[in-house]
Amino acid sequence: MTSTLPAADLARAQALLTTIGDAFAAKVVGQSSLKRSLLIGLLTGGHVLLESVPGLAKTTAAQAISDAVNGSFTRIQCTPDLLPSDIIGTQIFDYTRQVFETQLGPVHANFVLLDEINRSSAKTQSAMLEAMQERQTSIGGTVYPLPTPFLVLATQNPIEQEGTYHLPEAQLDRFLLKEVLDYPEFAEEIEIIGRIDAGVYEKDAPPGPSVTIDDVLFLQGAVRNVFIDASIVNYIVSAVYITRHASTYISQVLADGIEYGASPRASIAFSRAARALALLQGRDHVIPEDVKELRHVVLRHRIILNFEAIADNISPEMVIDAIFESVKAP
Repeated sequence: MTSTLPAADLARAQALLTTIGDAFAAKVVGQSSLKRSLLIGLLTGGHVLLESVPGLAKTTAAQAISDAVNGSFTRIQCTPDLLPSDIIGTQIFDYTRQVFETQLGPVHANFVLLDEINRSSAKTQSAMLEAMQERQTSIGGTVYPLPTPFLVLATQNPIEQEGTYHLPEAQLDRFLLKEVLDYPEFAEEIEIIGRIDAGVYEKDAPPGPSVTIDDVLFLQGAVRNVFIDASIVNYIVSAVYITRHASTYISQVLADGIEYGASPRASIAFSRAARALALLQGRDHVIPEDVKELRHVVLRHRIILNFEAIADNISPEMVIDAIFESVKAP
């Protein structure tokens, strides 16, 4: 079986991705892993969970991707008193006309940044995650489709835990990827200050290169035509299978630390994300290295460790690396 992605479409995809990448790099210094995850989310229509301390350009990155595709962008600051209607919208009674009017909420945008999602209540989290899954909202009995493309970037701060509501594992599973951001390098931080002094982030700064929404829809269609061999699908499923039966394949210390393994959503996420990564790297087919490169962002929020593992400083990444060392790549 061969790829169904024509060479002309591959070339067009590369040109579009270069434009988006250049627009992102013009606003965000470094953060290559974040760039990769956001582009994969854009290409697959999957949502991304970002974890980092404040000040590491999460909002800037989300805005940069939105500007690069001429899409609508909203930012929702989550707080404990945030209501579901504050996100999806509500009905307002117009006394002058004696009718109810529907007011759509900020979730009705191409790019939605949910800042500190773990600060919102479980009810609000549920409403948002339902919109993410169904790609529609229901207000007053009427269904309102969300725009296409639709990408949610949710952030959570790992430092402050007071006044937060832990995201349930079933809801974490709905995020295609989880990216953990780190501090910039020394030279990158100097570059950030230089760009601020140069006015790069001012509202009246000249717009950068961009593509259209139709271009994004073309890219999403191109990803679906990237070829993935049956041997690589077997590689993916084998790795995910081991997360549920780890004691047979990895050290007992690491295996005993796993409370729950990954669901089939992990295999689906690997398949979709690997296709997108292949396209990002200019290929019309997936190779085993694509899967291995994505192992942390796909699995770190899907492997649940028990208290003993956390107390022993065993991280999900340690378990994931051991699993992939035990699986033979095709």
